[in-house]
Amino acid sequence: MRIYNTMTRRKEEFEPLVAGQVSMYVCGPTVYNYIHIGNARTFISFDVIRRYLIASGYDVRFISNITDVDDKIINRANEEGRTAAEVASEYTAAFEKAMADVGVMPPTVRPKATEEIGSMIDVIARLIEKGHAYPVDGDVYFKVRSFPSYGKLSGRQPDDMRAGARIEVDERKDDPLDFALWKAAKPGEPAWDSPWGKGRPGWHIECSCMSEKYLGMPFDIHGGGADLIFPHHENEIAQAEACFDETFARIWMHGGMLLIDKEKMSKSLNNFLLLKDVLEQVDYRVLRLLMLQTHYRSPLDYSRERIDDAATSFERLRSTIRNAQWAIDNVDISCESDVEEYVSAEALEERIAQTQTEFKASMDDDFNTAGALGSIFSLIGSVNTFLMHGLSNDADVAAARHAVETVTGFMGTLGIDFADDDKSYPAELVDLARELLGSDADTPEQAVDLLLAGRAEARATKDWGTADAIRDGLSGLGFVIEDTASGARVHYEG
Repeated sequence: MRIYNTMTRRKEEFEPLVAGQVSMYVCGPTVYNYIHIGNARTFISFDVIRRYLIASGYDVRFISNITDVDDKIINRANEEGRTAAEVASEYTAAFEKAMADVGVMPPTVRPKATEEIGSMIDVIARLIEKGHAYPVDGDVYFKVRSFPSYGKLSGRQPDDMRAGARIEVDERKDDPLDFALWKAAKPGEPAWDSPWGKGRPGWHIECSCMSEKYLGMPFDIHGGGADLIFPHHENEIAQAEACFDETFARIWMHGGMLLIDKEKMSKSLNNFLLLKDVLEQVDYRVLRLLMLQTHYRSPLDYSRERIDDAATSFERLRSTIRNAQWAIDNVDISCESDVEEYVSAEALEERIAQTQTEFKASMDDDFNTAGALGSIFSLIGSVNTFLMHGLSNDADVAAARHAVETVTGFMGTLGIDFADDDKSYPAELVDLARELLGSDADTPEQAVDLLLAGRAEARATKDWGTADAIRDGLSGLGFVIEDTASGARVHYEG
């Protein structure tokens, strides 16, 4: 397995610190609003990376924090006449729901900044003692030039940096590049006692403290969006390594930006899409599929056209799995067809083995989900051709079942499953079977079987009125009938 390390700017062979175990930290959200789909891309990307590491046999300890005290939270609370804690609580719950809705696994631990203040104070005090930080009027600043390797992640040198856009300008600081570790309390703001007076932590210090507390130092992987490389991750490294005299994280991973119709997402362009709003219109599995069609480090363009294409691709996957499963379940009524060219069971097994090799090779190459998906869709094409002649022997059934297990297994590793498609049949089916066929079914499932058998018999005897009535009745209840070489099958859309 090779992973691209932002620190070294190259792919490296991955060997975890502890054999069979991976320690991983991914920066979580500042909870002052609903997350947008750019945020979602980062969390989905690292969810897939985590899932693949687990599938590869690793025991993954995955930490992702919640920033629940911050200027943005305080400003929103003031605007709405609420407390910062109320705002943070609301949007923490919204974030956790959004992650569940988009299929992201919960972390091993999700620490909150407000619950880790004590450890932050301890680290800040240690940095002051070691000469890496200094207090000023209740604030505490990190002394950037006291850490000689500052800039090693971003490639920026202190002498080339200018205070401004992303660095607080404060005449009280020894150097414009110095950044806040602790902020003195202002009237009405949440605050905690500290040796420097009441206040709250700066943004950067929390991740250094939480990762060290829950993973130790060094740990294997630190991840986040590319926008966090500077200053956030650069500052994390400086704080942690200056305090503990250890390498902070061994591998740094960063996800690419998400664009909307090839433009940067912003409120001013009116293209700012919240994840919760997107999920009202798009199946979360389609959204994941769209995002995984592009390598996690590359820019991803989100558009209506690309969503539609992803939906088509997802439906192709789903229909192939349904068709194969139906053929397996109904093999007793399968029959030989007049298809002259088809994929044999032996050839399908070979294609499955090739797919397994290709999927692993792609994912082992810095989690290349686009390549992994390509191998899955190549297998899907072979499965569809294979099913054209029906299943007529045990080898056919075994190959079809192996294909279904392979596709669903790999898609599950990517966080895309098909269990959500299971729906209960409507009770009205029993009445429909009684009305059209005079049959008494005990369950809706039995009614479907009777109706399909009745339709087949009606078609065989050219009783088109009954056949059409059954078709229309099923359609009216949300079913789709497909006629195949192996007989008719039905799917309930609801």
